[in-house]
Amino acid sequence: MKNKVILVSSDQLGRGNKELGEGVLETFFTVLKQRDDLPYAIFFMNSGVYALTADSFSSVHLKELEDKGVNVLACKTCVEYYGVEEKLAAGKISGMADFVDLAAKYEVVTIS
Repeated sequence: MKNKVILVSSDQLGRGNKELGEGVLETFFTVLKQRDDLPYAIFFMNSGVYALTADSFSSVHLKELEDKGVNVLACKTCVEYYGVEEKLAAGKISGMADFVDLAAKYEVVTIS
């Protein structure tokens, strides 16, 4: 996993019921943080930035992943669009240029 970047473009995993999708996304990060081999980075864009806010149960697990050395990054344009900068509980604000650099160097795995 160390050669991977995970791209998260929604605050839920899968389509259908929103609460179910949010719970499935939280479970994904719960399982991911228990692994020994972690991704290099997780980049959040569009409504995915909501997963980094204190309102999301996922943010607790993302903070733990960050503490374990995973680069947790939020798209600046998306954070500003949704007005969640003050609500971020995990991650740091980053730009699309950073994601492009990561994509050039690492395999990108998209979850949505």
